[in-house]
Amino acid sequence: MPVMSLSDEVLAHARALGFDAAGIVPAGPPRHGAAFADWLAAGYAGEMAYLAARAAERLAPAIWLPDARSLILLAANYNPGVPPSAWHDPAQGRIARYAWGPDYHDLLKPRLYALDAFIRERTGRTALGKVCVDTAPLLERDFAEQSGLGFIGRNTCLITPGLGSWTFLAALAVPEVLDEGRKTKDEGSLVLRPSSFVVGCGRCTRCLDACPTRAFIAPTATSGGPHILDARRCISYLTIELRGPIPRELRPLMGNWVFGCDVCQEVCPYNRAAPHLDDASILCGARRTRFSANSESRPASREVEGAAVLAATLPLLELLTLDDAAFRTRFRGTAVLRTKRRGLVRNACVAAGNWGDPAAIPALNYLLADPEPLIRGHAAWALGRIGEGGAIGALQTAQDAERDAWVREEIELALS
Repeated sequence: MPVMSLSDEVLAHARALGFDAAGIVPAGPPRHGAAFADWLAAGYAGEMAYLAARAAERLAPAIWLPDARSLILLAANYNPGVPPSAWHDPAQGRIARYAWGPDYHDLLKPRLYALDAFIRERTGRTALGKVCVDTAPLLERDFAEQSGLGFIGRNTCLITPGLGSWTFLAALAVPEVLDEGRKTKDEGSLVLRPSSFVVGCGRCTRCLDACPTRAFIAPTATSGGPHILDARRCISYLTIELRGPIPRELRPLMGNWVFGCDVCQEVCPYNRAAPHLDDASILCGARRTRFSANSESRPASREVEGAAVLAATLPLLELLTLDDAAFRTRFRGTAVLRTKRRGLVRNACVAAGNWGDPAAIPALNYLLADPEPLIRGHAAWALGRIGEGGAIGALQTAQDAERDAWVREEIELALS
């Protein structure tokens, strides 16, 4: 039996740790650095100032990874399967699939540290490798494409044929010089070289056509690109990254999404037969975090290894009544904490306005006196969308007491 090289061992161990695909590339510059710089210059990043703040490092990883010689790119399937029937109930707030379980940072980082320990044990290295799970200034999708894990689709997601795009991406930067290659779920012990894909989206534009807010810029069915997302119109950005008011013209297009959005991935043909984790682990491996993706009877959240696990949807009337303590308790250990209470309740107000049911009036009326102007203004918009007598009366009462200029404007527009 031939002796496995260190690169082969690394890729095999990554699979043993539960990653569905792993690839290796030299720690060089990204292929699409110029496109990223143009994207920032066009303002498509919106309020995500952290992207521009470390743009130089994203364009030249050697600035912050001077000792790195190899990047190990890793993908982990998170597809929980078909959403429950409540998914289609406008009284429920939708949560993007990746957030149905514990915070993915807490799931991925221990496995990355374990992979680094595996390499250090074999090489004698004492310094730690650099673990990257989307908070580091690294263009992960660019390097994942370089490593052969997939291709970047028109919706800007990394798509791996056979696995789809329902994947978490992570990277480990190490000083060892490793051979390029990749290993995916069904390849057994085979390491493929060269590490590249020759497939793509073809003429398909389903993701572009399905986007409710038309967040994708100017690609055509025949051009093959460009793959440009205006984040300022993306529901994921609006519900998570945006800290201020959601643009009024986009609110009616957001439906009942309260955290993230899956629309462009739901319609992708590569995801039709993508494996899912129905009542199974988010990541395979020794320590499993189990949850049922489409149980109709389970509670909205429960404790799993000390962290809350969410349902696919949460009742809007419950979200509208969350205070800070309830928010922190309910979403401890999940990605939803990123929105903070003010962001999630803001999103729930927009979803309630799109629901349009008078049942939301008492909760929205109460929010007209919330300490957060952001919440008061979006509650006013929602009441204006409902438009019944109780909603109008609540707005008229709040108008007399409101001192914030932006909130007063929202109330006046709602009344008009």
